[in-house]
Amino acid sequence: MIKIIRDKSDNRDFQELILLLDNELDLRYGNIQEQYNAFNKVDSIDTVVIGYIDNNPVGCGCFKVFNNNTIEIKRMIVKPESRGSGIAKLILTELEKWAIEKGFSKSVLETGIKQPDAIRFYIKLGYTRIDNYGQYKDNQNSICMSKEL
Repeated sequence: MIKIIRDKSDNRDFQELILLLDNELDLRYGNIQEQYNAFNKVDSIDTVVIGYIDNNPVGCGCFKVFNNNTIEIKRMIVKPESRGSGIAKLILTELEKWAIEKGFSKSVLETGIKQPDAIRFYIKLGYTRIDNYGQYKDNQNSICMSKEL
């Protein structure tokens, strides 16, 4: 059974999942990943979504306020053994729904050039590539995307 919950970043399941994400990104990008660590801090986020299959935490994501009408999706991951289950779509859809409830009308995100599955996933869910923004502006390893909610 699949369950999607809203919580905060102090949730232990969320913390364990983002450790898994950090380890996966370190393996893909090596030392390059260190420059992203400051951008990925989620110590006090109150917009976290966690996905469970049979009461086991298998995926998560969260968002931060980017500007007055835009959120930034952060820390999306699904455990490898649960990829393809549809849980990522449920997590992202719940994040977008939550953002709309809070009055936001646009979502942006950054993903890595070495994550083709993530890129395809976001495109499939309506995200389009945009110029790299903010801290990712001159980073050749980043791909930034946006979607009107």
